[in-house]
Amino acid sequence: MAAVWNDNQPQMATGTSLSNVFPLGSRLNEHGRLEVGGCDAIELAREFGTPAYVVAEDDLRSRARAFVAAGHDAGQRDFRVVFASKAFPCTAVLELFAQEGLWCDVASGGELYLALHAGFPAERVVLHGNAKSDAELRMALRHRVGLIVIDNFDEIERLERLIAEGELTDRREGQPVLVRVTPDVRGETHEKISTGQANSKFGFAMGDAREAIARLRLVAGLSLQGLHAHIGSQLLELEPFRAAAAQLAELGGFPVLDLGGGLGVRYTSDQPAPPSIEEYVAAIVDAAHAHGMPADGRLLIEPGRALSANSCVTLYTVESVKRNVSRWVAVDGGMSDNLRPMLYGAPYEAHVADRFDGDTPCVLAGKHCESGDVIVTDALLEDPKAGDVIVTPATGAYGFAMASNYNGVTRPPVVFCREGDARVVCRRESFEDLTARDVV
Repeated sequence: MAAVWNDNQPQMATGTSLSNVFPLGSRLNEHGRLEVGGCDAIELAREFGTPAYVVAEDDLRSRARAFVAAGHDAGQRDFRVVFASKAFPCTAVLELFAQEGLWCDVASGGELYLALHAGFPAERVVLHGNAKSDAELRMALRHRVGLIVIDNFDEIERLERLIAEGELTDRREGQPVLVRVTPDVRGETHEKISTGQANSKFGFAMGDAREAIARLRLVAGLSLQGLHAHIGSQLLELEPFRAAAAQLAELGGFPVLDLGGGLGVRYTSDQPAPPSIEEYVAAIVDAAHAHGMPADGRLLIEPGRALSANSCVTLYTVESVKRNVSRWVAVDGGMSDNLRPMLYGAPYEAHVADRFDGDTPCVLAGKHCESGDVIVTDALLEDPKAGDVIVTPATGAYGFAMASNYNGVTRPPVVFCREGDARVVCRRESFEDLTARDVV
C-alpha cells in the first residue's frame, strides 16, 4: 500500500479510506490497524504507554528535503530553510533537521541551548524575540549566532552596550543582524497567531524601521545584513507573502532577506488543502526577485508546522464512555499534551486505531478538571469503549512544545518510528520529575 503526495500531504492508497493528514507512509495493515513508520499503533501503545507522540522519521526528512529542493528548483542559489524550533523543540527532531542541513530559528536562551546541544552550528542559528534579556543577548554574542533579528530600539542600545563591555569576541567582522519589520500585512488566520498587522507586539513599523536601519549602520560591532518579516501562521493563501515582500522593498535593497514562515497545514481531511511546498517556495522566491532581491542574495524562510505537524500522531487510551446528551469519550491525555484546541479552537480528527470507519458522533474529552478540556468536539468513532487506543493525527507542531504538567500529569514520550523499528527519543516524565526542582 504505497503512500503518494498530494497538496503536500500524504494520502494512503488502501482498501479503507484514510484521512490524508497522517504521516507519509502510514497505512492500515491486514488487521485493520494503523501503522506509522511501519509500526503497529496498538503495539506502540502497549510497549510505550499512552499518551505518546509517535513520529514518522522519514516524513520529517522528506519534508526537509522537499523545502531545500524547492528553493533550488525556483532558482534561488543561496536559499536557507530555517526550522522554527518552537513548533517541535525536541532534541531528536532538531538533530534530524541539523543533519539535513537546515538552519534553526530560536526565540529564547533555552531554545538556543537546545539548538546548539542538538548539533546546529551557531552560524546556522537565527535568534528572534521581542523581549530578549541581557543574558540571552550575551549568549548569542558569545556564540556569534548566524543572525540576531532586531525587534526594537531598546535592543539596539543593549547590544551596543554589551559589545562595548566585550561580549563579542571579534568586533572586526561584527555580529550579523536583521531588522524585523511589521509590514501591516494580515493573512487569513486566527488573531492569536497573526503577527504582520500594524498593531503587533513584534518588530518595527515601517517608519521606525527606517530609523532602526540608520542607527544600526552606526553601531560598531553590528553588521546589518538585511530585513525580516513574519506575517502569521497557518496561512493557506500566497498573496500575503507577496504583499509582505513588496512592503520590505520600500526600505531598500539588502543582501539578506528573511520572509519568515507561516505556511499552513491540513489538520482534518475536510479542510482546504494548503499550497504545496513547491508552490509556496516558488511564490516566495518570485516575490523576492520581483522586489529587488539581488541575484547573489541570501533568502531565508522559517517553516515550522509545515515541516513537522503531519509527521506525528498522538496515541491515547480510552478511560470511559458515557452519554450526557452527547456521547463523551474520555482519554488519558488532553490539554496537557495538546493545548491548541483550547487555545485557538484548533480542529483535529480522531479514530479508533483499529476501527477507522467510524460514524458515531462523539466528543473526545481529556482527563483534566476543565470543562474546556476537549480535544475533538465532533469525532466520528466506531463503537468506542474503555481500553481502545485512539489516534489523533497532525500533532507534530505545538503539542510537545506547549505540553504542561497541569493536574500533575506527566508529559508524554516522543517515539520515532522508521521501517518498523521504534525508539524513544524523549522519555515519559515520572512523578519524581514533578519534584525535581524542589529545594531540599
